[in-house]
Amino acid sequence: MKMKTRNILLFATITLLLSGCVVFSFYPLYTESDLFENDLLLGEWLEDENPDIVLNGENDVWKFTHPFLGDEKDRVRDKKRYALTLTSNDDGEVKESKFEVHVIKLADEYFLDFYTEDYGGTENVTLADLHLVPVHTFAKLTVAEDKLEIRWFDPDWLEDLIKENKIRIHHEDNGDFILLTAKPKELQKFVSKYVDSEEAFEDGLDVELFRKK
Repeated sequence: MKMKTRNILLFATITLLLSGCVVFSFYPLYTESDLFENDLLLGEWLEDENPDIVLNGENDVWKFTHPFLGDEKDRVRDKKRYALTLTSNDDGEVKESKFEVHVIKLADEYFLDFYTEDYGGTENVTLADLHLVPVHTFAKLTVAEDKLEIRWFDPDWLEDLIKENKIRIHHEDNGDFILLTAKPKELQKFVSKYVDSEEAFEDGLDVELFRKK
């Protein structure tokens, strides 16, 4: 079942992330040497090019900024990284999620690595919080004029490949979901191999974003 962009707030908690919408990875898709300065994502983006349209009672805004490099007072930005703030207004209740996002290029295509920044903290930690582990997800990025298309790999497609022994990649399978445990270079080989496979993305999570004007 293809999930629409308005459901992206499933990303807000790791518990909901583990519902099986995307492929999860213990390690990032990138190494430091893979990162490069860019402004591809910089700015605010909406899920519809008409800012007056509200999708399913929610009006999500994706805001990408470059985080400060070192001390904020120095006002120097790290242009190799992004801080993503995802804001949704659901029936008057404003929800906000934060992610660290990195862009790399593999097989002549852009890819994004997402990592939640909402995990952890020292205040009001519950027993449930202690049982959560943050994970990375990665997605293919297509950039057009004032438009972004982000497509995550389909986890069911990956599961079928593994069960049919069509792919060998380090992973753990607890019966509910698969967690890739491959390190970045192995992940990159996997991504590069299937970068042009429509089947790999066909039923995965996808989102189209339009630059806010």
